[in-house]
Amino acid sequence: MRVNPNPMPDLLAALNQTKLETQQATIEISSGRSVNQPSDNPTAAALLVENNDQATFNSGYLQSLGAVQGQLSTADSMLSSVVTALQRAISLGVEGANGTLSDSDRAAIASELQGIQSQLVSLANTSYQGRYVFAGTKTSTPPYVVDNTVPSGVRYAGNSDVNQVSIGSGYKLAVNLPGSQLFSAAGNDVFLAINNLIQALQSNGAIADAVSSLGGASSYLSAQRVFYGNAMNQAQSQTTYLNTAKLQISQQQNTLGGADLATAATNLTQSQIDTQATLAVISKLSQNNLFAYLK
Repeated sequence: MRVNPNPMPDLLAALNQTKLETQQATIEISSGRSVNQPSDNPTAAALLVENNDQATFNSGYLQSLGAVQGQLSTADSMLSSVVTALQRAISLGVEGANGTLSDSDRAAIASELQGIQSQLVSLANTSYQGRYVFAGTKTSTPPYVVDNTVPSGVRYAGNSDVNQVSIGSGYKLAVNLPGSQLFSAAGNDVFLAINNLIQALQSNGAIADAVSSLGGASSYLSAQRVFYGNAMNQAQSQTTYLNTAKLQISQQQNTLGGADLATAATNLTQSQIDTQATLAVISKLSQNNLFAYLK
């Protein structure tokens, strides 16, 4: 058996190794992770980078979906109010078509309809977080302006474009219908229909026809409202999917890089014991060498 006459270098190397083990165990316990730098586990580190990138993308999509769902809900709620207002307007029109009413009775009904007309303009100019939801892509200004020079009494100042929002990789969701499609569609112009009804009541002419036209415009708008219900369902479905993916990524990250705290604690204790033992040996060797020197 060969005896190493100078064990000090080996002992110092062992001491350095136990210190590294102590440091690694301490980092794992404090961070809760076994991979804190690429050299800890290159393969796991690369996968963790991919997971982190995907988690970042998903967080962005979820943030967009939160805003989208708020806008869709606001638009749908306002359209519900529009439909209710139109139903009231139709009822008033039917009442006004009664041939036994006096001119003053019809004038009173026309006045109430003018109030509903103003309400409809206000609803059509609904905004969400400072953006007008029925203006197409011209969301910074109100889409409807009162203008007595046009037959409907209301002019559309938006455009016919649709806003789309990315809610997933390669997945875009249309989040609005422009007012030109909802309120001012050719043949189903809500504002033109109610304005014609008001004028018919004021002149006592063709009231029934005006009521019929308003009913058609109301039915058309109700059918268009389905868009918002479908969009909200898609947004909710994608939110559920992304939240599930978020949980899966978190689980994968824990599997790839999560520390086994019990094992790390055991390793820490053992490395500390080994360090103390190595230091004790080095101390004795140093004393022996000193005594040999003194002799």
